[in-house]
Amino acid sequence: MKKKPATIKEIARKLRISPSTVSRALNDHPSIGLVTTMRVKKMAEELNYEPNQTAIFFKQRKTFTIGVILPSLSEPFFSSAISEIEDVAKDHNYTVLMGQSHDDADRELQILQTFKKHRVDGILMSLGKNTEDLSFIELLEESEIPVVFFDCVPNIDQVNKVYSDLSSGMKEAIEAFASIGHRRIALINGPENLLAAQERETAYKAALHENNLEYNDKYIVHTDLTEQGNIEATDKLLALSERPSAVISFNDFVALDVMKYARQKGLVQKKDVYFISYANYPLWKYMENPPMGSIEQHPDKQARKAAEILFENLEAKDPIEPKTVVFESKLVLK
Repeated sequence: MKKKPATIKEIARKLRISPSTVSRALNDHPSIGLVTTMRVKKMAEELNYEPNQTAIFFKQRKTFTIGVILPSLSEPFFSSAISEIEDVAKDHNYTVLMGQSHDDADRELQILQTFKKHRVDGILMSLGKNTEDLSFIELLEESEIPVVFFDCVPNIDQVNKVYSDLSSGMKEAIEAFASIGHRRIALINGPENLLAAQERETAYKAALHENNLEYNDKYIVHTDLTEQGNIEATDKLLALSERPSAVISFNDFVALDVMKYARQKGLVQKKDVYFISYANYPLWKYMENPPMGSIEQHPDKQARKAAEILFENLEAKDPIEPKTVVFESKLVLK
């Protein structure tokens, strides 16, 4: 039979002292003398004693775990974010539990409920593109589980959120196109209900105005971010009598689909059409013919700051005011 793990009571019985004395000695309590502390720790080692983490968690009302919910763990953007989150968590002696929503709102809610059931101490979250119901925020507040959003954040006040200001990168992209003579610049945007897509459109219109370029609503098309959706959005632009000569896409994965489809249609990149996208994934350095540029959104900085804000909340004795931190996006030419 497998031997049961030693308990504090067993150590106390062998040393003929009280269990409370053993407990205090194991935790280096100043009320216990050095000799007794050493005897207790020696006996604990001989008996292969391991602390009952469940009891410790119950006493401290903490599980020393945080939950992280992301749309996709395989995306380079979130891979960079995860590394920063785990580093911050390690510094605070916390374990990280991961969940990916795959942009499925029901799955996202199921992960949240699982984290709540297992009493994670806090949650870091990037919303899925289809998430509209935010009632879970109130449920987490009632359970005293702080949540910090990053990258894809809710368009509401009084929540902790960290994101990239998309307008600065968009402005640089439009200026870069305009500087080499482009007048017909299109935007392949994400789903219309997505805050990030709304921000891109607002920034796009403002940047056109700043560069004295005419706005044409036909040059804004939307995709659901699937390959088929990206192709359909591209088809709308290619069907225009005055086809755009430059395109800004929602992210690098959209750009990959669009660039491939444009090639299939006989268009030559950086001759017939130029591309700039958002995200600045590392994949471009492995391509012989990358887009003209990509807009850096700083996933590592966003994730680290979001994690730091979460631990500020976890360590605070009293509730603290929600924080909003914004990083400027920046065009990186290829």
